[in-house]
Amino acid sequence: MKKTALYDWHRASGAKMIEFCGYLMPVQYSGIVAEHRAVRTSAGLFDVSHMGNFYVKGQGAFDFLQHVTTNNLALLKNQEAQYTLMLYPDGGIVDDLIVYRLDHEEWFLVVNAGNKEKDLKWLRDHLGGFEGVTVDDWTERLALVALQGPKSMHVLQRVFASSVCEALTPFHFRQTDFNGSDIMIACTGYTGEKGVEISVENHHAESLWKQLMKEGEAFGIQPVGLGARDTLRLEMGYPLYGNEISRDTNPMETRLGWVTKPEKGEFIGKAACEQALRHPERTIVGIVMEERAIPRAGYTVFNSEGREIGSVCSGTMSPTLQQPIATAYVLREAKEPGTTVFLDVRNNRYRGTVVKLPFVKRP
Repeated sequence: MKKTALYDWHRASGAKMIEFCGYLMPVQYSGIVAEHRAVRTSAGLFDVSHMGNFYVKGQGAFDFLQHVTTNNLALLKNQEAQYTLMLYPDGGIVDDLIVYRLDHEEWFLVVNAGNKEKDLKWLRDHLGGFEGVTVDDWTERLALVALQGPKSMHVLQRVFASSVCEALTPFHFRQTDFNGSDIMIACTGYTGEKGVEISVENHHAESLWKQLMKEGEAFGIQPVGLGARDTLRLEMGYPLYGNEISRDTNPMETRLGWVTKPEKGEFIGKAACEQALRHPERTIVGIVMEERAIPRAGYTVFNSEGREIGSVCSGTMSPTLQQPIATAYVLREAKEPGTTVFLDVRNNRYRGTVVKLPFVKRP
């Protein structure tokens, strides 16, 4: 079992640790609901060092990444980032990821923890025809710390120069120095709140974490585990690989058409995306339960006539709304907000209503 550079701090701070994607990771400290609310109201600090980190370099790096991802990298300038996908030829999703442009010949990729070995192989298997391009795995050398919440930038400004912080707008990043080590601060995150994700070498990770926690005390900062990370992303309707997106889903049926750009030219999976766009069959919707039944992944969704029309992707009790919520794949006939549906929960059917995502609107 692997441990992140922050493992000792987590244990000393009383975190409940679980196995996740081959790592021992904190699932909670004070409790999922308290940590969730800290991120929504003040600031939270996450250890997400289990995520995969790759550098793609070489004269043909841009052309290579344009070929293997769905979004249009030509829209990016240096020090800008982009959410995108990698697809199989049939349109199934290899992974969702963020691509950071350092310059035309050097790019940084952050991929899902559970997919990093698969992703690395996929990228290297498709290097043919792109001479001189390399894909290097830096996952074991780097820690990734996410500072999220409405007070997060106030905390950041106490640790880093104002010139760095002021330049951080959504999906922009800056490279700077921390204790003599090069780091990257990106205005990205998985919570729907203001915040950043900071990539730092392992041997400086704990000192950075401690300084952020110290400077954040005045703003009510809390360490946050994987449990609240999931409830936060679900309230925003953000997809999680293995739940909303997978090998068997096409981006055109997952609300991810906005990061799939057939007009940019050829890329792996383009034809399958165009086919799905012409003949859509299902889509992802949000469901708010009208009864106190917690939906879980795999539960069946029925229409008001009792006909099966889909299944739940993710579900939880929303700490913000204080209602059970779920994302679900349904036939497109049930996609309109206000549609009544029923979920099968332990052989009983409970009423819910289709709503427009996200569940929680943020400034």
